[in-house]
Amino acid sequence: MAMNWHTFRVRALSALFFVAIMLVGLLWNEWSFFILFSIVHAGCWIEYQKLIKQIDARTQKVGFWGLIGSILIGWGIMIHLSSSIDFGITFPLQVIANMTLALGILFLLMNELYNFRQFYLKNFFYVLFGLLYLSLSFGLLLHIRSAAIWLPEGNTEGLSEVTSSLAKLEGYFMPLIIIGSIWVNDTMAYIVGSLVGKTPFSKLSPKKTWEGAVGGIVLSVCLAWLIGEFLMHASGAKWAMIAAVVAVAGVFGDLFESKLKRMAGVKDSGAILPGHGGFLDRFDSLLFATPAIWICLRFFP
Repeated sequence: MAMNWHTFRVRALSALFFVAIMLVGLLWNEWSFFILFSIVHAGCWIEYQKLIKQIDARTQKVGFWGLIGSILIGWGIMIHLSSSIDFGITFPLQVIANMTLALGILFLLMNELYNFRQFYLKNFFYVLFGLLYLSLSFGLLLHIRSAAIWLPEGNTEGLSEVTSSLAKLEGYFMPLIIIGSIWVNDTMAYIVGSLVGKTPFSKLSPKKTWEGAVGGIVLSVCLAWLIGEFLMHASGAKWAMIAAVVAVAGVFGDLFESKLKRMAGVKDSGAILPGHGGFLDRFDSLLFATPAIWICLRFFP
């Protein structure tokens, strides 16, 4: 596969703009992180509903309030999983989460009763699947950011200040490592695949090659090991393992979203950035990588 330099330049410029926005949201503070992924969550839900409408014609009647209800329920899940983050507010986040969930369920029921003569159970299946696919993934990323995995549940007053600070630092860095590994893997896979790729990876993604997929994974793992070992003076093996899990899970996330697009008969889920498609196209790898890393951190710390 020959390198298309015009496409590469468009993708590179768009990526620089995208990375700048992402870094502001990731690094500024807790609120910027939460707002960033609340926006991404809503954008993914909008595109997901469009795909479902093209896959199943009976869902065409699912209107604005059905979409808002789904987003609110998902947002409630995200708030619940981010409740350990110190946002500097006194009002309990759990109360906000429960109110958001209740309002979302109400909107969904109103949409179903108004637009359909009888309950169409597949609508609820699509919503439930979207909550698992989209909302839970972003919620788990917020849970990782909160450092709740490294801090014991309940009263943490007995923890030393150093222990608590290290746990919060781990929660701060881990989303950066996950997203950074995805970016490196995607970029390296595109470059390697464009230069030496010959063997199609999957019918779902005909432009991707085995050479690109393997090259992206290997290079992202090697880079993670080098950064951890020589720049961060930490365990290079740990960083390499995280990058490996992210890269492999990200490939499955990309293939799954490609399957949804093929079923819907579209090339891209949206058009937020030239050369990069929509929200789902940009975050498909993250949607699978985040649960995989969360499971690793939770059960194999």
